[in-house]
Amino acid sequence: MNLSSQRFLGEILVRRGALSEAVLAEALTKAEERDVPLKDLLLAAQTVEEEVLVKALADEMGMPFARQIAVGAVPEELIEKVPIHFARAHRVVPMGERDGRVQVAVADPLDPYALDDLRALLGRRVEPVAVPAMAIDDAINRIYDRRDEAALHEAKDNGDSEELLDIIDMTDEAPVIRWVNNLFFTSVRERASDIHIEPTDDKVVVRYRIDGKLVPWKEAHRGFLPSIVARVKIEAGLNIAEKRLPQDGRITKKIAGKVVDVRVSTIPTAKGERVTMRLLDKENVMLDLTDLGFARRQLEQIKHLVHRPNGIVLVTGPTGSGKTTTLYGCLNMINQPDVNILTAEDPVEYELPGIGQLHVQPKIGLTFAAALRSFLRQDPDVIMVGEIRDHETAEIAVHASLTGHLVLSTLHTNDAPGAVTRLVEMGVERYNITTSVMAVLAQRLVRRLCPKCREAYKPTNDDFLELGLEMDHLEETLADLRKAAASTVLGKDSAGVAKTSAEGELLFYRPAPHGCEACSHKGYRGRIGIYELMMLDEEVRKVILDPAADSKAIQRAARRNGMRVLREDGARQVIAGITSIEEVLAATQAGEM
Repeated sequence: MNLSSQRFLGEILVRRGALSEAVLAEALTKAEERDVPLKDLLLAAQTVEEEVLVKALADEMGMPFARQIAVGAVPEELIEKVPIHFARAHRVVPMGERDGRVQVAVADPLDPYALDDLRALLGRRVEPVAVPAMAIDDAINRIYDRRDEAALHEAKDNGDSEELLDIIDMTDEAPVIRWVNNLFFTSVRERASDIHIEPTDDKVVVRYRIDGKLVPWKEAHRGFLPSIVARVKIEAGLNIAEKRLPQDGRITKKIAGKVVDVRVSTIPTAKGERVTMRLLDKENVMLDLTDLGFARRQLEQIKHLVHRPNGIVLVTGPTGSGKTTTLYGCLNMINQPDVNILTAEDPVEYELPGIGQLHVQPKIGLTFAAALRSFLRQDPDVIMVGEIRDHETAEIAVHASLTGHLVLSTLHTNDAPGAVTRLVEMGVERYNITTSVMAVLAQRLVRRLCPKCREAYKPTNDDFLELGLEMDHLEETLADLRKAAASTVLGKDSAGVAKTSAEGELLFYRPAPHGCEACSHKGYRGRIGIYELMMLDEEVRKVILDPAADSKAIQRAARRNGMRVLREDGARQVIAGITSIEEVLAATQAGEM
């Protein structure tokens, strides 16, 4: 885009109130210095929303505007005339026909060259419709994937032999490549954390893990399994000829402007090779504790803990409960140029600027314990250990905390008091636990209700009983939980908190039966944590020092001093309107009250 076009765009946005003159002048200077289009700079800096920008341009030029494209209504004969690489490069796609013209979605109304090329490809007159780029990208993938899906469902005339359909012998591999690429694009759009490619007797099934739940997504004919697996292996740098042994690899992809790190694992099964891919969105990792759903008091306690000069803070919970995200949030809070932070992880999930991160490799002797021992010679202020798994690692962590270092780590226990008994089982002396461990945070993840379609209802006594709330002290307990619910901190996204729950009539919320467009008709969108924060104060330490005390005795002492157990904290999130009773019950144990 030349300078006059950039100024024209800027003037339109100023005239429509989307930008001020001062912001435009600064943006134009930066765009000229960096030699980038003004539109790209404004969108990257989130100065203007893409929908606002595209609609402003469309209105100015008298062009129709649409937020989405009705993919199912796009005629197949129009798509056949437009190559996918052209559609992606220019972000244009046919939408349908009207009054003898082809309606065409365009992301940039100021680009006339793409329309000229489309006229030539289609051999028809075209009518441009301005549509946001993300909606066009989504439509392109859905439309062309529809064709590839049909191709990959067709059985081959030459039988079902897998060897005949291996990638080496395939004459047309483009549908497979596009099919695999679409898996990645759709996973980012649906916020999936994992992709599972699983062979059965007669087909290949793809399932996504979305908000912790596995969702069947698409299928292909069984004969294409070797080609699909080979494509993934090529991208991950794995050996495509080795089909008898498990393999692990990594892919870094840029998908819809996001850099996504993909961990690939393949295993041979009786039905054929199975592929699982874990997706890590490097740009979307929540590094701010205020986004994780803590109550105000919990957040203040954690802030106090991570600014202490020494001691141990443990985060506990099963695999996939968000422990690493919480630890990264703690590190981000104290990451300053004057603080030396070192981490030992298995593996390094997200790269944090200004922090030394080490990937442990037990096969060559680089264990958590070995890494910790080396860290102590690197003059650290803060050490994060991915997991305390054995006596040696636990002892070194205790020693590090007693010699003036703050240690953050995780343990696999069901609740906070269980972390103490786990350390005792590892051989750590009770007096060392009381002198080094400052606090234990247990957590779980629950799905968040979609704020746009959730339904309010008045809770009954049965609802309170399900949440484990004592009926004898119900009013007192509810008053405390409602205060905590009103203090729930959600950072930038406060849409989930029910404003009416802290005052007036008490309401609970549940998912709408069929959801809405915003949540892909699931009723839930995203996940959030529920927490059990046990501070090791004098009373709790006295109980820990008693050799006869078990985790239940430790829990009773902690609760006397204000600790909420997981299910109670889940009740806080229910009262806040963030999640449902069903989610809390599924994530917690009945015996935790």
